[in-house]
Amino acid sequence: MRTVLVLNGPNLDKLGTREPDVYGSLSLADIKSACEEFGAAHDLAIDFRQSNDEAVIIGWLHEAADTKTPIVFNPAAFTHYSVAIRDAAAMCSAPIIEVHLSNPIKREEFRHTSLISGIAHGTISGFGAQSYLLALQAMLSL
Repeated sequence: MRTVLVLNGPNLDKLGTREPDVYGSLSLADIKSACEEFGAAHDLAIDFRQSNDEAVIIGWLHEAADTKTPIVFNPAAFTHYSVAIRDAAAMCSAPIIEVHLSNPIKREEFRHTSLISGIAHGTISGFGAQSYLLALQAMLSL
């Protein structure tokens, strides 16, 4: 069974209550369950993690680089400014698919820049929780 790390950045632990008009009404636990169900149906082990701490996420990226583990990555706010997270992600040789619940290009201008997109194999955004499942589907062919 192939493992996929599903990595989530800051404030995603508040999904379901945080701006539901932007992010939807599902909680991160709901998204985790959907990812795990998808994984079970497609012989993927889902290692689902979230942190509000940049250093923790960097450590997880280092771990994924060392183990060559593919990543579905929602860096959240770190998308737009964390060079350290971008550099850690760039060390990964396995595929990275960037995901976002909302479409950052339809939002405030500061959200239009992603430091992760340039090193990711692809980006899926704007489909709510479905963005994660679309990324896992894409991961099957990478």
